[in-house]
Amino acid sequence: MTTSPAPILVTGAAGFVGHAVAHRLLDRDERVIGIDSFVPYYDPALKEARAATLTARAGFALHRLDVANAPALAALVRAEGVTRIVHLAAQAGVRYSIGNPFAYSHANLNGHLSVLEAARHAPGFEHLVYASSSSVYGERPMDGAGFRESDSADAPVSLYAATKRSCELMSASYAHLYAIPQTGLRFFTVYGPWGRPDMAYFTFTRKILAGEPIEVFGEGRMARDFTYIDDIVDGVVGALDRAPPPESPRILNIGDSRPVGLMTMIETLEAALGRSAIREMRPMQPGDVTATYADVSALQALTGYHPRVMLAEGIGRFVDWYRGFYAV
Repeated sequence: MTTSPAPILVTGAAGFVGHAVAHRLLDRDERVIGIDSFVPYYDPALKEARAATLTARAGFALHRLDVANAPALAALVRAEGVTRIVHLAAQAGVRYSIGNPFAYSHANLNGHLSVLEAARHAPGFEHLVYASSSSVYGERPMDGAGFRESDSADAPVSLYAATKRSCELMSASYAHLYAIPQTGLRFFTVYGPWGRPDMAYFTFTRKILAGEPIEVFGEGRMARDFTYIDDIVDGVVGALDRAPPPESPRILNIGDSRPVGLMTMIETLEAALGRSAIREMRPMQPGDVTATYADVSALQALTGYHPRVMLAEGIGRFVDWYRGFYAV
């Protein structure tokens, strides 16, 4: 008699990246347990709609659970025999952290510790993949080379970045103490269908279609390594399938490695929408950084990762989804 493989736990399964990763795992016939607390940081209806696409599929089970509830999470992991976790639940957003700091200590710090403890006590645990952020690199010049994992990450300019770097350090200590195989992925500006409404491209779309002005921070001089959601999922799943030695946790960048200026992104969005934006130029906001640029050579060497979706195509797909989802 054969037994089915252990399910994979995906935290933040109703979130943007968690939703996409869970679908990809289901596509390859994995069993997936998703948890999410449906915090109303942005419209919960979007999270509910994402979750509905997952609960309609065989092999998926949803638990409405706060990842920082350590006893409940550990009990779920033990009861289900989970041996692999993709930890994507977090309080996101650089600007939101300025006025809501305790949301970040709860979701990001306590949540990550809760996951580590659950993994520590799970029999036969195989691999924890967790989301970090490009924000850990802080403010640094664009020197023609991408940010490398070996670069300094000790000067965060936002609390969000500080919590993400703290999670990396907690993971390193747990790998050393308890031999838990772990991979941290530093995400670079993920975008695409089903995305987060607080992201610039999403907000700009809503305002341009409504004929409202958009606020262009940093006087339009900022640049981001925009990375399409399908490419991100390729990297996440590729990393999940390749666990490092238990005592050697790794940190990997996951991005597009082709930074795009903010003004270029706006022009690309205008072209996809067939409308021009009313632009209001604003100074840089506290906590923001001027540019992000991923060196993804380490992830590429490990998994064959190669981003395929260029910005114009990805923005076009997002606009098509947006018009359909919101009946615009």
